[in-house]
Amino acid sequence: MDELLGNGDFAGNKIVGVMGGHVAQRGTQDFDDAARLGRLLALSGFTVATGGGPGAMEAANLGAYLSGLPDADFASALQSLAAVPGFRPSVTAWARAAAAVVGHHPSGTTSLGIPTWFYGHEPPNLFATHIAKYFANSVREAILLELCNGGIVFLPGSAGTVQEIFQDACENFYGAPETVTPMVLVGRDHWEHKYPAWPMLQSLAAGKVMEGRIFLVDSVEEALAVVAG
Repeated sequence: MDELLGNGDFAGNKIVGVMGGHVAQRGTQDFDDAARLGRLLALSGFTVATGGGPGAMEAANLGAYLSGLPDADFASALQSLAAVPGFRPSVTAWARAAAAVVGHHPSGTTSLGIPTWFYGHEPPNLFATHIAKYFANSVREAILLELCNGGIVFLPGSAGTVQEIFQDACENFYGAPETVTPMVLVGRDHWEHKYPAWPMLQSLAAGKVMEGRIFLVDSVEEALAVVAG
């Protein structure tokens, strides 16, 4: 990781993290939105970093990986993956569908995945070109958040994503002004009502430097505009 960031492929890059639920199925709007976000970020010059797993993580790495393709070819890849929506009941079928896309497009754009070494419900995805595994999930989370010097976009998720929101919020709450990076929550209904992280985040941020660097938006295009602005 030190070599990658110091003088490797990602040296000097702005890294934007994409967090979100591992349950997002291929072929769904949530998956397609995450893939579109990864694509938009990569096309805007950012390096995409995720937790390296399935669902929104796979989609964001996929979007970055295939960002050099024309829109029609990108849509075709999404459609082919949708034939195997998730890693249950067969991780093998799920992985083979991804491997077929990589085989058809072997020279994708680089992105980073940071999975936990063994996390039973989250097999690593095949679209992150660089993978850094950590044995302890807590260490993995901390490293991933620390690397995202361009901010983090939080797509709809549940317990794991909520944890990541407030782990990042804690860093920004106590951090020096120059270390506070944007936090962008996507999905007003999700983050205001289903899992009301946004009101708590606003309360924590009040009067702090981070108050001007938290955002709630409804689309991945709006999220891109925040981190690119």
